Amino acid sequence: MADECLDMVVIGTGPGGEGAAMQAAKRGKQVAVVERFLKVGGGCTHWATIPSKALRHAIFQMSEAKHNPLFRESGITLTLSLPILRRSARSVIERQVDMRSSFYERNRIPVVRGHARFLDAHTLLVDEPTGAQQRLCAKHFVLAMGARPYRPPDVDFSHPRIFDSDTILDIDYTPQSITIYGAGVVGCEYTSMFRNLGSKVNLVNTRTQLLEFLDDEIIDALSYHMRDLGVLIRHNEQYERVEPQEDCVLIHLQSGKVLKTDVLLWANGRTGNSDRMGLEEIGIQPDHRGQIKVNEFYQTAQPHVYAVGDVIGWPSLASAAYMQGRFAAMHLITGRCDAITTHGMPTGIYTSPEISSVGRTEQELTRDKVPYEIGHALFKHLARAQITGQTVGMLKLLFHRETLEILGVHCFGANASEIVHIGQAIMAQSGAANSLLYFINTTFNYPTMAEAYRVAALNGYNRVS
Repeated sequence: MADECLDMVVIGTGPGGEGAAMQAAKRGKQVAVVERFLKVGGGCTHWATIPSKALRHAIFQMSEAKHNPLFRESGITLTLSLPILRRSARSVIERQVDMRSSFYERNRIPVVRGHARFLDAHTLLVDEPTGAQQRLCAKHFVLAMGARPYRPPDVDFSHPRIFDSDTILDIDYTPQSITIYGAGVVGCEYTSMFRNLGSKVNLVNTRTQLLEFLDDEIIDALSYHMRDLGVLIRHNEQYERVEPQEDCVLIHLQSGKVLKTDVLLWANGRTGNSDRMGLEEIGIQPDHRGQIKVNEFYQTAQPHVYAVGDVIGWPSLASAAYMQGRFAAMHLITGRCDAITTHGMPTGIYTSPEISSVGRTEQELTRDKVPYEIGHALFKHLARAQITGQTVGMLKLLFHRETLEILGVHCFGANASEIVHIGQAIMAQSGAANSLLYFINTTFNYPTMAEAYRVAALNGYNRVS
C-alpha cells in the first residue's frame, strides 16, 4: 500500500468513516481506512450510542417490571445494579463489531491500525501499536475521527467519583445521588437513566432552557416530566470549582450554591479528535474545541481533504455522520452531491420518554412569518398506548395553513424515534404529495402508535376547514 497512491484514505471507522469508505468502494475506488483502536466502530459503537442505548433499554425493562401491576400482585420485585444492567450492552457491541468488520472484508477495504498524521497534503504516516510505521498516499482523504467529552483542565477526572460520558459506563456501583453538569442531549439522556435507577439527580443547565433547538412545547413537556420524576433542574448556572472528596463530590456554582452528591458526571461539550495529526502543517486549522470547518460539500480548507461526523460539530448525530460520509464520498468521486439540510435530519433523543423531531419548530415558523397551524394527538387517547401503559406523550404536526404542506413533525413519548419517520417520509415528497391530507385519507392499522398521525391530522385540519 505504501508504494501506490490510493483513491481515498478514511481516518476513523465510526458512522462517518464507514459511510464514506463503503460509498467509495461500491463505486470501484481504491480505499483504505485507518483506525487507532483495536476494533472498528468508533466511539459510536464502543463508548457512546450503542452502549448507552443498550444500557437505557436494560434500565427501561427493569423499570417496567418494577411497576408492572401483574408482577407486583405476584410479589415479584426486581432491583438490579448498574454493573449487572450494563452487561447487556456487551453482546450488542460484539455483534456490531463483527458485522462492521465484515463490511470492510467483503468490500476489500484494508483496515490499518494506528494513529495517523499528515506528512504532506497527500501522505499519511500511521504509527502502529507494534511500533512499526506505514506510509499511505492518497488523492483524497476523509477525516472522520469523531470527538471525545470535553474535559476542563481544572476538573480532576482521575478522581474515582468524577466521570464523563465515556467513563460513566465503567462505574461499578449505582450511586445514590449524582450531579450531571450539562443539560445537552447526553446530559438529559443520562439524567433519565440515573433517575430510573433510583438515584437522586441534580441536572445543572448552563442555559435558560433544556435542549433549546427543540420545539418549545416539547421542551416544556420534557422539563415537566423530568421534574415529575423527581429530577432537580437548575437553569442558568455555571460552575466555579469542583471539589472531590473521599465520599462525595462538591460542585461550587458561581451563584453561590454548593451541590453535594456521590458522583459527578461532566456532560458539557465535546472536543474533536483532531489533535496530533499534523493538520495545521497542511493548512487545516481546527478551532479551540478541535472541530474542523467545512463547506456545504464537507471540504476543508484543502479541497481534497473532507471532514464529516462529530469532528465538524453540529448536529453530532451518528445518523447524520453516516450520511455526511456518503455525501462527501460522492462529491469527491463525481464532483457534485445533493446538500444535506439540517431540517431534513431527524433528531432522536433517548430520554424517558423519547424525543424525536424533523423539520421546523414553531418558533422558527413564527420568526419567518410562515402561516402555519398545529395538529395534536395525545398518546393517552390512543388504544395502543392504553394497552401498553405508555400513555405519556404526544405527536405534533406543523403544517402550512393554505397548502397543507407538512413543515415539522415533533414527537414526545415511547418509540418517538421510530414514529417520526412516517412524517419524515411524507415531508420528503415534492409538491402536492407532501400534504396533511395523506394522513387523513390513509388507513392505519388499529391499534397502533402510527394512528397518531391520523388523529393529529384531523385535529389540525379541523382548525382550518
